[in-house]
Amino acid sequence: MKFTDWKIIDYKEAWNKQETLFQKIIQTKIAIQDTRDLETVFLCEHPHVYTLGKSGKINNLLIREDFLRDIDAVFYKIDRGGDITYHGPGQLVGYPIIDLENHGNSLKGYIHKIEDSIIKTLDYYGIRGERLEGATGVWLDGNTKAARKICAIGVRASRFVTMHGFALNVNTDLTYFNYINPCGFTDKGVTSMQKELGKKVPIEEVKKIFKACCYI
Repeated sequence: MKFTDWKIIDYKEAWNKQETLFQKIIQTKIAIQDTRDLETVFLCEHPHVYTLGKSGKINNLLIREDFLRDIDAVFYKIDRGGDITYHGPGQLVGYPIIDLENHGNSLKGYIHKIEDSIIKTLDYYGIRGERLEGATGVWLDGNTKAARKICAIGVRASRFVTMHGFALNVNTDLTYFNYINPCGFTDKGVTSMQKELGKKVPIEEVKKIFKACCYI
């Protein structure tokens, strides 16, 4: 799998770049040509931004537009699945633009592979991630009252080509999650690798570990 690191990039710019490759792969596929060489996993961080999926509810954003400016954040309604989430500095965001038919995978199976890749990455640091029945993403203590999400996942697919992806909280400022109901949940928390380990984790190191663990 090919990886491209955008470092820190504006959310809308990243969305546009995703869309360009997404459409190129679809058109290549329609022309019955091989799409494998086009497939890319984009890795990046974003300035503070909230995004609401197409099935999400706007009332899960708990603040007004003027307060968004106060906290130096922006808000977008976007075309992925899922509800509302936050992206910001210290969070590893990944956007795999791939043709699932090249990998013999279903959309559900693909999401499971993202989850497994994140779980393996966390395991390297001694953090036990897991799935939670009925919810996408990677959780800690998922089936307890202490359930907290460490990685959100939201994707879009057309003709089995994917875009959007995952957001792993590495050194994320978790106070920004106080202004939303993350992924629509009101009874579950969020966490980060920094919070769980009690120290900052070099995000460039996490990228290397994720690349080694990724098998989507």
